[in-house]
Amino acid sequence: MIDDILKFNKRFVADKAYEPFVTDKYPAKKLAVLTCMDTRLTELLPKALGLRNGDAKIIKNAGGLILSETDSAIRSLLVAIYELGVEEVMVVHHSTCGACHMSYGEFKPHMLERGISEQTLALWEEQGVAQWLEGFHDTEASVLRTVDAIVNHPLVPKDVAVRGFIIDSVTGALQEIRRKKV
Repeated sequence: MIDDILKFNKRFVADKAYEPFVTDKYPAKKLAVLTCMDTRLTELLPKALGLRNGDAKIIKNAGGLILSETDSAIRSLLVAIYELGVEEVMVVHHSTCGACHMSYGEFKPHMLERGISEQTLALWEEQGVAQWLEGFHDTEASVLRTVDAIVNHPLVPKDVAVRGFIIDSVTGALQEIRRKKV
């Protein structure tokens, strides 16, 4: 597959097919989107949000999550804010997300089948791999936890607007998720 991609790339460059995508590194809409790496969102998400190439920084990982104050998603957001001028952040999880039911218990047999040793897994289990590979079970609660992780991060300025959403993986319809007022 990679060799096919390399052949395509040579034609792409030779034909100057890149020209419609030329932009700079600064997001025109001063927006960052933290979302899932799900393939259904690759084209659907930007189109459903009305985003064109160069409009926003789109940060993707499994589930669109922030797992710690120092993970790569928060690092990317901090770079987007301080280096690239981002003023607003959208957290966009999606319907029928695979991370919603992920668990280390399901990964472990596959890892063993693929040649990862019990000894290696035992070392990683001591380091908390079970929690690290755990998904979430409530998408709305996960959106709120992720929004809170950004809003309450000590290095995120208070003037950055952060809002959470769930996008329908088929239609692209957005539902904003907010804390219920008591």
